[in-house]
Amino acid sequence: MLDENGYPDENSLIAIANFDVLTQPIEDLLELIHENTNWADRQIEQSGKNVIRYVYHTGGWSGNEDVIKAMKRNFLFWSMSWMKTTRGGHYYFKINKKKFGW
Repeated sequence: MLDENGYPDENSLIAIANFDVLTQPIEDLLELIHENTNWADRQIEQSGKNVIRYVYHTGGWSGNEDVIKAMKRNFLFWSMSWMKTTRGGHYYFKINKKKFGW
């Protein structure tokens, strides 16, 4: 879903921001984020099954910063899973699937 320069398209960012975490599997949102992240194999760490520990590193790439902005616009996801942000573009999430009804 990245363009030739490694940036996510606007429709993908809108899909992340509007993703309904109450009616759709959270894994689908995480996959959408992964597909729209430049260097996803180095920028995203994920572990756990029922409680997912999810770490997103922007790497300073503006396209990845756009993904974080879209995630922040998804109020329910952000408010229920964001744990902390550290200097340098490191975002930490704890996704408890039971909180989302899964």
